[in-house]
Amino acid sequence: MARQQGWFALILALAIAAGSLLFSWNTPETPLGQRLGLDLRGGSQLTLQVLPAGSVKVVQKEQLDAVKEVLDRRINGLGVAESTLQTVGDNQLVLQLPGEQDPTRAATVLGSTALLEFRAQKPGTEQRMQELLGLKRQATTLLASLRAPAAEAKQADRDQLESDLSRINTDIISLYEPAQLTGKDLVTAGRQQQQSGSSWEVTLSFNKQGGDRFAQLTQSIAGSGRLLGIVLDGRSISEASVGPEFKAAGISGGSASITGNFTAEEARDLEVQLRGGSLPLPVKILEVRTVGPSLGAENIRTSLLAALSGLLLVAVFMVVVYRLAGVVAVLALSLYGLFNLAAFALIPVTLTLPGIAGFILSLGMAVDANVLIFERIKEELRSGNTLIRSIETGFSLAFSSILDGQVTTLISCVALFALGTGFVKGFAVTLGIGVLLSLFSALTCTRTLLRVVLSYPALRRIDYFLPLSQRSEGVA
Repeated sequence: MARQQGWFALILALAIAAGSLLFSWNTPETPLGQRLGLDLRGGSQLTLQVLPAGSVKVVQKEQLDAVKEVLDRRINGLGVAESTLQTVGDNQLVLQLPGEQDPTRAATVLGSTALLEFRAQKPGTEQRMQELLGLKRQATTLLASLRAPAAEAKQADRDQLESDLSRINTDIISLYEPAQLTGKDLVTAGRQQQQSGSSWEVTLSFNKQGGDRFAQLTQSIAGSGRLLGIVLDGRSISEASVGPEFKAAGISGGSASITGNFTAEEARDLEVQLRGGSLPLPVKILEVRTVGPSLGAENIRTSLLAALSGLLLVAVFMVVVYRLAGVVAVLALSLYGLFNLAAFALIPVTLTLPGIAGFILSLGMAVDANVLIFERIKEELRSGNTLIRSIETGFSLAFSSILDGQVTTLISCVALFALGTGFVKGFAVTLGIGVLLSLFSALTCTRTLLRVVLSYPALRRIDYFLPLSQRSEGVA
């Protein structure tokens, strides 16, 4: 009796803890603590293709994984919650951004190579450089005014200015020597607001080798009037002068900063790109797809309706066929559903439509385990055993069949998770968690609740478990 009360207290404590967790984590973004995927919450999906370049003629798996690692770091830097990045085929990646309705910024940050170079200006080009920088400032200022919300500018004018800026940038790049330092020697990047407070700058920190190269590079142009160009993906983003005070040893210490009248968002995007590292191969954005929140809400409503309808039909079936044992099974299945949702919130699992399908399927398997147990109990009752002995024997005899069925399902879940991608993995995770919890529900919750029921003499009647018409003669 003490052991039975201990199990019942444990189950009750788990149920209270699970319910408290779900309701305390309940928000519009995470209903009942559940992280919703793209198809349920709405958001954006980007399909990217990794392109061969240089000596690489065919994209290999190792190179695809390397690109994925860099993009993962950039996504984390963007701060988009619950994003997923999966490989598809031999050279494609699919990025899902739940809740993100404007993927333009993410596409810009992820699609750029982020190849950072430090270049010294060629001797004898000082006058031409000043002319080009003056034109660049004028074009940049005019383009910013045309992009202002209140501006009534034609798209053709903006396109023309962008074309002019691209041409000016090409001319500026031609005045630099080949790169002597790249982002490969970069340890980390940050951002801070300049003392003037009007713009932001990006701070850089190099490793030992990069710090030495930066010192040598700045020493070579210190006090000469030549500029240090900071080039990102073939575009000059900053041109800095190095004063004569650095003529002796250059700028040492292994750190530097990039200033270019950056806004807070531009500085953050550049920081994300540099901290994530340069892409080993270029990527091309093939498709940008947006799923509206209304479609996600409709998917949630339909999925909940299907789940509740299925649960109600199962409950009716169990009560009609197995009587009091069926009522106990419905209570155990309700606990199973509660524990499942709590597990999804704790791990956490991002729920998608296939994930909900996996949960509903695991619910059916939990019912199947109860059916096996109750049929064994009915067989024992038909053969003349007492009620309590029939229940204990029924659980013992059904255990091996239930375990075998759940283990084979778990093997399938492991295979789906290891070999599948995207939504298939979500299906495998929710089904696998459900299978494990169904074992606990059927073999522990159902048994404990049955023992509690049988502790009341008024409920200890065989006809509450087996109709009179199904009993053998002589069974009381």
